[in-house]
Amino acid sequence: MRKVSIFGATGSVGMSTLDLIQRDPGAFEVVALTAHSDVDGLAALARQFGARMAVIGDEARYDALKAALEGSGVIAAAGEGALVEAAEAGADWSMAAIVGCAGLRPTMAALKAGGTVALANKESLVSAGALMMDAVEHSGATLLPVDSEHNAIFQCLAGSRLEDVARIILTASGGPFRTRSREEMRDITPAQAVAHPNWSMGAKISVDSATMMNKGLELIEAAHLFPVGLDRIEILVHPQSIIHSMVEYRDRSTLAQLGSPDMRIPIASALAWPKRMETPCQPLNLAQAGRLDFEAPDEDRFPALRLARHTAEAGGAAPAILNAANEVAVAAFLKGAIGFLDIAMIVEDVLNRYSAPVPSGIDDVLEADAQARSMARHVMERLTA
Repeated sequence: MRKVSIFGATGSVGMSTLDLIQRDPGAFEVVALTAHSDVDGLAALARQFGARMAVIGDEARYDALKAALEGSGVIAAAGEGALVEAAEAGADWSMAAIVGCAGLRPTMAALKAGGTVALANKESLVSAGALMMDAVEHSGATLLPVDSEHNAIFQCLAGSRLEDVARIILTASGGPFRTRSREEMRDITPAQAVAHPNWSMGAKISVDSATMMNKGLELIEAAHLFPVGLDRIEILVHPQSIIHSMVEYRDRSTLAQLGSPDMRIPIASALAWPKRMETPCQPLNLAQAGRLDFEAPDEDRFPALRLARHTAEAGGAAPAILNAANEVAVAAFLKGAIGFLDIAMIVEDVLNRYSAPVPSGIDDVLEADAQARSMARHVMERLTA
């Protein structure tokens, strides 16, 4: 029986993971479930799956969680320290699905514990990629990518050597505004931005997909997971989201991973790895799909792609600064405080104004993250004054 913990259990990826687990309950034991602030949702899941402990990130909600779990036998805890304790609680497989840089400390703790970590929290790897990969090397942990693109690359690389890779091709749907001009994107609303044409995802990642910052973050993520060199990692727009990514080898053979756009497929790949498991997902029907289209990305209409590649090339703390500024700007956009095009503008402004030394530990990363957030808020104040 595999002992599992899910960080971000009430979010889209967490719920999809639990959906798979409940279909084969005899194969899994749930050690810990966490959520940021959804006490009712977390308590219900902890009771349903018989978790040993449930952790709410917002410490102010501890009493509510404790009351909701009364009589269940589930241990209630709260706060960042409790999230780290949950990561060290003995699971041999952990899903890292906390949104944003808030997931960095528990993800690092799970990696240092030496188990298997399924990574859906790309922001942690973007912000602290070198430190996380060092932790994997020193602890012997296994890091499995859950993003559909990186999971596809992982599958295409199985049994092959990185030195034989000519190109890694990250596919991108292009988001809901793929064909719109910059002028047409000026008045986009949050409701329009979160309506992804292919995938059902959380609000933050849906906006990142609409700006194509998500693909920029994935570029940085891929550079850490598959170190073939940034010049050999390309982005290709594929609106149907059927091919999830490709690997071209030096003999010019190209392997692709295809599947329906359902996050339970890459999650199942990581949950059962190195084996396979049944899923309820729709089988791929290429005859029904009819066609597969491709186009080059447009960095003029989607400047987030250019910003992400530049920060990846710069390395050090630059990706953490990019990620922090983007998180602040996306949150403000979702609240209606700034416009859609302001997101990338704010990120670029912060990158131009602020730099930080190369991080030597998590505290350095979080300091750069905090300073970048402060700078982003300052830029927004000027913008909205």
